[in-house]
Amino acid sequence: MSIKRFAVVSALALLAAAPTQAAPFCVGYGAPGLELEFGLEFGRMSTDQRNLFDLMALRRRGVDASRVDRWNGCIRAYVRQPGGGERMEFYDPNNYQQVF
Repeated sequence: MSIKRFAVVSALALLAAAPTQAAPFCVGYGAPGLELEFGLEFGRMSTDQRNLFDLMALRRRGVDASRVDRWNGCIRAYVRQPGGGERMEFYDPNNYQQVF
């Protein structure tokens, strides 16, 4: 077996054995594509301000989130459950739709 073939077979075996990613990835956020940006800026949101804005937007849509942050291109929300406790859910930052 040649070294090149051995390297390819080894790489494929490692990829097949690797665990799959459990968390979603929001493709629309930060993905390559058409992006328009204008130079007019009144001020940037801090991370805390952006998280508060996302939290309020999700609550307006009926999501009972206790806190949110941006993670892996998505909004990660900790949503209160009716029976108690919280569940981590992911939402698209462009349209606030849940990502599964």
